Amino acid sequence: MGRKVYYIYNQITDSYERVYRSRQQRFWSGVLRVGEISGIVALIGLGVYSLIEMPREKLLRADNEQLRSQIASIDRRLTVALDVMDNLAERDNNLYRVMMQSDPINEAQRYAGIDPDDSGLSLNSLNDAELVTGVARKMSALEQSIYTQIGSFDQLRELASQRHDRLRHIPSIQPVANKDLRQMASGYGRRVDPVYGTIRFHEGMDFSAPIGTPVYATGDGVVKTAGRSMAGYGNMIDIDHGFNYTTRYAHLSEVLVKSGQTVKRGDLIGKVGNTGKSTGSHLHYEVRLKGVAQNPVNYYFQDLTPEEYALMVEASENAGHVMD
Repeated sequence: MGRKVYYIYNQITDSYERVYRSRQQRFWSGVLRVGEISGIVALIGLGVYSLIEMPREKLLRADNEQLRSQIASIDRRLTVALDVMDNLAERDNNLYRVMMQSDPINEAQRYAGIDPDDSGLSLNSLNDAELVTGVARKMSALEQSIYTQIGSFDQLRELASQRHDRLRHIPSIQPVANKDLRQMASGYGRRVDPVYGTIRFHEGMDFSAPIGTPVYATGDGVVKTAGRSMAGYGNMIDIDHGFNYTTRYAHLSEVLVKSGQTVKRGDLIGKVGNTGKSTGSHLHYEVRLKGVAQNPVNYYFQDLTPEEYALMVEASENAGHVMD
């Protein structure tokens, strides 16, 4: 194709004269032509690229989708594993640790501040980095939970190995022998105060018996207090049995042990009396776990037959005459 030739009409000569462009005009005309061609080529290339994906890019896209699918599968498995660990943690806190009288492990301690919960998040809505971060967080939470649970089982195993020793220390017999009892004066619960006539909570049991009746330690332990009490208990003995248990023996006529003395279950520690705020000879007996008063009737499993225990429960529930 030849170069275009341009003419212009000259009115003076009444003829067409050829127009010759300057070098500058020819340069910019070439630049414009090159730009037009480049633009067309770019548009064609973009259209082809959008319609026809290159083999390498198709492979990369397929690999990415496969990786996302695998990560999503791992995420689901981690969720199931965390649910299993949560169930194990619930059993650990509400069964095993209760049986061993050990404090439960709260969620902050179990996961060390890591939040494994991603409820409400859709994996499809997350970009690659967020997806990997979420899975890594769950993995860290699972690892921490497993580590904590192993530590808990080690502790429970140690507590179980101490079980025999612990049973010797838990209060588990009557402080006054059945043959020496007159009657069960009062049990644990709300009772009428014999002095003030008001309703109050009686935190122990009153065993009515003659003055001088032997009083026995109900479990192995160390005497914490032995002597006169200023709180209305009269002559009183407190024994620390370890394992968060303590017992109290009040209104005694005689105290036969000293503070700091080690005692065994069944040792003679004092004698029934009528000292302090008392309306008759009797022993006031308390069992406390972690400082909280317990119903002593639940701690006579060592020396009572089932029949005797049933009678003791009935007597403690029906006895309403508080003597202190």
